[in-house]
Parts: sequence; structure tokens; C-alpha cells
Amino acid sequence: MRSLGFVIGLVCALLTAPAFAAPCQDSAGFESWLESFKREAAVQGVSQKTIVSALTGLNYDPDIISRDRRQSVFQQSFEQFSGRMVSTDRLRKGANMLKRYGSLLGRIEQQFGVPASIIVAIWGLETDFGANLGRFPTFRSLATLAYDCRRSELFQAELVDALRIIERGDMTAEEMRGAWAGEIGQTQFMPSSYVKFAIDFDDNGRRDLIRSVPDALASTANYLKSFGWRRSQPWTPGSPNFEVLVQWNKSQVYSKTVAYFATKLESEP
Repeated sequence: MRSLGFVIGLVCALLTAPAFAAPCQDSAGFESWLESFKREAAVQGVSQKTIVSALTGLNYDPDIISRDRRQSVFQQSFEQFSGRMVSTDRLRKGANMLKRYGSLLGRIEQQFGVPASIIVAIWGLETDFGANLGRFPTFRSLATLAYDCRRSELFQAELVDALRIIERGDMTAEEMRGAWAGEIGQTQFMPSSYVKFAIDFDDNGRRDLIRSVPDALASTANYLKSFGWRRSQPWTPGSPNFEVLVQWNKSQVYSKTVAYFATKLESEP
């Protein structure tokens, strides 16, 4: 789900992404490009151990490029999109999650100021509460998109940040699977957001947004707080908190759907 909104912010992200030495679509092919990228990652401070563990044997995946080329970015209206995504079944599941994780969500709201309904709405829209995390190997997806010339610098930066996730011991390369564009975890963080905002809320020494519900939900709240979420304030369109939701996902249709979903959850018995 996050891929759809993520692409809207790619042009802006390119303006601030660092320059990389590995040229896209090197005439020598993907393997030659990958070797060049490995050298660049080492220059960026990534250890050889991490580089070898994550990038050895990677293959170019044309299916990723096909998905990138044919995607549609919220051509539906808010009424169409929200009507499909905020179904009766998803509302029921969301209400159950509010009860099941009430204590955890309460601690998260106390620390970050983000209400449980907002966190659960994002969780439900992104991965159906962790049921659909994505099956694509993160490093293969990112390397394929980094090799492609359309947004090479952006995805080379994301690939380096994915390596940093391994470097600091949060996950292994094999554990990192998610959406086709490289998003990972129960609320679908790009690696750059993972590095900046992921926190270890279950105190086990790892920031694991794939398997740890406490880490995933608290990190989502940390993300929103970092962009200026205001405690005990509304999130309706036009409010400062709604603008924070737009930072989560650049699509107005998606952000309005998060706000609508959260409001509906607030009214559930």
C-alpha cells in the first residue's frame, strides 16, 4: 500500500539525496554496477561483512521495473478509495486491535502524543494489521531500482540505509522482505525512515519493525511526532495534524482515508 503514496514524494526526495558514484545501467551490466555500488557503500562507512552478507549473489529483477512502470497513483477519488479500504471487516479488525493492544497503545500515546486510532488506522491500511507485509526481498528490489536510471540516486541512498539496518544489528538480509519498492515492516517504512525513526519499544536490543508489534507501532508514532504531531489536537483536513499525515503519505486521498478511518474507529463501540 505504501508504494502507491511513496512514489509521489520521489521527485522531492531526489533533490536532497546524496550523489553516488555508481552509474546507473552501466554498459557492463548489473553485476558490474553492483561491484561499483559495493565500493561506494564501503566509502559510506558500511563494513565489508555487511556488504558481503547482503549483496552477494543479488540478481536484477525485471518484474520490479515492470511494477514501477505500470503503477497508478491514486487515480480514485477519496470516496472510491476510502469506500474500498475502510471496509466493515477492516473496521471490525481495527476495533479488535484497539482492544487487544490497548495497554501498548496507551503507553505509546502517553510517550508520543499520537492517539491509538491513528496508529491502528495506518497499521490497517498499510498491511492489514501485519497480515500482508510483502514478499519481495528488500535488497534485490532496492538494487534493481538503484540500477535503473529513473531514480537511481534515491534508491542507491535507500540501499545504503538498508545496509545500515543490518550493520546495527536490527535484522539480517534474509529477514528483510517487504513491498516491491523496498518498504518493510508492519507499517511499511522505507530504509531511510527505518534508520531515522525506528525504536526498540520492546527493549530486546533490536529495532524490528517486521516481527515486533511494539516496535512497529511505537516507531510509527515516533515518525509522526518527529514531523510535528500535536497531542490532543484534531486531525481533520486543514489541521496541523493532517499535514503530518501528509508527511507520512504524500497522497491527499490516502491521508484523508487515514483520518477518516481513525475517526470511524473512535466511534466504534
